[in-house]
Amino acid sequence: MKGFVLGGVSSGVGKTVAMLSIMQALEDAGHEVQPAKAGPDFIDPSHHEAIAGRPSRTLDSWLEGEDGLRRNYRRGEGDICVVEGVMGLYDGDGSSTAMVAEALGLPVVLVVDAKAGMESVAATALGFREYAETIGRNIEVAGVVAQRAHGGRHEQGIRDALPDDLEFFGRIPPNDDLEIPDRHLGLEMGAEAALPRDALRAAAESLAADRLAAVASEPPAPETPPESGESVDATIAVASDAAFCFRYPATIERFRERAELVAFSPVAGDAVPDADAVYLPGGYPELHADALESAGTLSEVGDLAADGVPVLGECGGLMAMSQSLTTAEGERSEMAGILPADVTMHDRYQALDHVELEATEETLTAAAGETIRGHEFHYSSADVDGDARFAFETVRGDGIDGDHDGLTEYESLGTYVHVHPESGAFDRFLESIAN
Repeated sequence: MKGFVLGGVSSGVGKTVAMLSIMQALEDAGHEVQPAKAGPDFIDPSHHEAIAGRPSRTLDSWLEGEDGLRRNYRRGEGDICVVEGVMGLYDGDGSSTAMVAEALGLPVVLVVDAKAGMESVAATALGFREYAETIGRNIEVAGVVAQRAHGGRHEQGIRDALPDDLEFFGRIPPNDDLEIPDRHLGLEMGAEAALPRDALRAAAESLAADRLAAVASEPPAPETPPESGESVDATIAVASDAAFCFRYPATIERFRERAELVAFSPVAGDAVPDADAVYLPGGYPELHADALESAGTLSEVGDLAADGVPVLGECGGLMAMSQSLTTAEGERSEMAGILPADVTMHDRYQALDHVELEATEETLTAAAGETIRGHEFHYSSADVDGDARFAFETVRGDGIDGDHDGLTEYESLGTYVHVHPESGAFDRFLESIAN
């Protein structure tokens, strides 16, 4: 599957809108588009899926390693993959957009905000292309998409200013309908605020779909092919609703490849399915705290944990496993009561980074002494009891208290860190509950 990377000159330049418009243009031109996202984000991929109708692949060299990144790319479907970048093209020491493009050998189409510029758009693009050589990155900036650019003289001025070897792939015209609402953690999810198709099709008409498709190239094969692993005799109950919506497609695929998977909704008050373990992914429990308290499902999860059923929670899952959750407005709700912690939401994020953890004891996702890599991004903090037990020391990142992560109680584990299955953490989880 050929592909290219859509990189931005900075955060907030309009990459996601450009991404969705390009996907629409390629689809209208007859292509089957596989979306992907550089970096650990869950929200932008939800918008990709709303347009493409297939899950967006997560491509992060810190979480997956370069070979794992290539394996995950190859799990995609379609004839052309468009990879939306993270932040600016070169930003980030854990896994920048440029690192992902280099690992995959894919060309970069640069998104430049042209709202108040013409020749400056060309100067910016030229600088981004030349900077790769300055820092020793083997990437090709093939051309630009001009975000918020008008037609006529504005568009022509950008075209005329670009060097011959930097292609103009089109523009995204200013349009209030191409604005996605945001909140803490980023944009609203694709299921809540998908952009209207007619607005995307109008933007797609200003893009050169044929030239975008022509610039795509095929990445090298991974050195180690994908391995699904042996099936384990286990059933995993996975929370899946508006409160628990941050999960990588590859995680669900891994569960289905090796075990039985049953979904349930704590917000709706579903009974917890009969299962060998429960997985609570991240999401927005703080937006549904009242419903989670009154529905009763979290109380049932707490009872199961006390009976020895392993519960694994990531970020929002950790929050749901705690004793209580207090919103930024001061409203307190009772949670599952598994972990000796009380969680409080804040107006500003408390942690944002790629993370490395070292297991100090054997736990659900790692053997003692093993390190795993992941990502943290949360607006909450956890006040833990004095007798709390941690499974990890933080080698990089903030974790729960600055030095530790992975609260453990009974046979359960709650962590602020999201991990990808290429880390091996979910294989360890499956194998530990099957023994």
